[in-house]
Amino acid sequence: MAERVADPIIRLRGVTKTYGEGATAFQALKGVDLDITGGDFVAVMGPSGSGKSTTMNILGCLDVPTDGEFMFKDVHIETLDRDQRALVRRKYLGFVFQGFNLLSRTSALENVELPLLYRGEDKKTRHDMGMAALEKVGLDKWWDHTPAELSGGQQQRVAIARAIVTNPDVLLADEPTGNLDSERSVEIMKLLTQLNQESGITVLMVTHEPDMAAFANTIVHFKDGLVERIETGMRARVDA
Repeated sequence: MAERVADPIIRLRGVTKTYGEGATAFQALKGVDLDITGGDFVAVMGPSGSGKSTTMNILGCLDVPTDGEFMFKDVHIETLDRDQRALVRRKYLGFVFQGFNLLSRTSALENVELPLLYRGEDKKTRHDMGMAALEKVGLDKWWDHTPAELSGGQQQRVAIARAIVTNPDVLLADEPTGNLDSERSVEIMKLLTQLNQESGITVLMVTHEPDMAAFANTIVHFKDGLVERIETGMRARVDA
């Protein structure tokens, strides 16, 4: 397992987020403080409206705080403009969603290569890196199959390969097992755990399912726009 660094890779201090103005204003976050250590596997939980999704959007550089500090690798993200945040996403972050969001008429490899295409990598580099990512998720022999030729679990593996193909520091997963049955869900969670432990990727996962959160090392509970409590050392002992 990769050695974890002592200093947080992510630090939120007094982060607020308000939507709207005046009488219609809604404060989704009310002063969130949170540290995330590099190499950790963090599950984010909470009821609808608790602020977890808003926090994840901020952590993914898809939104900015109304107030407060968001430090990522010692950079004040809240001070960056839209283009600068896009560069942070492209270089350091990978995203996995509940919906697989694969292009239906292209192969698994071509789907995985997309982030590299956006980065301007040449064809051979895209192919080599794409195949390496598919091998990490156990689908290198399925590289030429379209999504319609893959099971739901396999499609999510392709989506994970696409998210890690750029070797990101942080993988953000939004309900990654939400569209899968229980067997495939455990399969995906074991894969995320393996990537976290063997590659040292920091995993941030939103989930409503305690069984899936049990795979994480740290569980952050949100309530009413604040961090309610944090549980650490929670990683389940899952047989390989």
